Amino acid sequence: QLASASNFAEPPMQTVSGKPPASGAVVVEPDGRVWVVSPSNKFGGYTHTFPKGKLVQADGLSLRANALKEVFEESGLQVELTTFLCDSVRSTSVTRYYMARRVGGNPADMAWESQAVHLVPQAQLAVFASHPNDQGVLAALHGRASFSSSGS
Repeated sequence: QLASASNFAEPPMQTVSGKPPASGAVVVEPDGRVWVVSPSNKFGGYTHTFPKGKLVQADGLSLRANALKEVFEESGLQVELTTFLCDSVRSTSVTRYYMARRVGGNPADMAWESQAVHLVPQAQLAVFASHPNDQGVLAALHGRASFSSSGS
């Protein structure tokens, strides 16, 4: 229900043979800082990244609903999706990213998949989320005038 309440348009998702769909979100605070997670044991080779996860067919979730679930599981935050950000072809999936804003939750409620949750100033984001798979997401963020002008 929360996912269907998000009222914005999005293009059809890109597909790549052999790479299943996934979804996640970049959660931005009103002052421009961004929530980033540190996967447990550097899962997937990530020191820090944006919350995301593959769609599980048995769950029957939409991309939007999956993004909400993944953000909550990995960061403990309850969010509202605000707009489409980008599709990112990653090493094991094609991930649909949304922009989101926090509406509740607590980072202390993150699940076992994360060992830490960070609130990162925009000026430090590229250094902090430096995995090659996150470069397309960072480029999409910096292409948004509203993101770049919301703070540092």
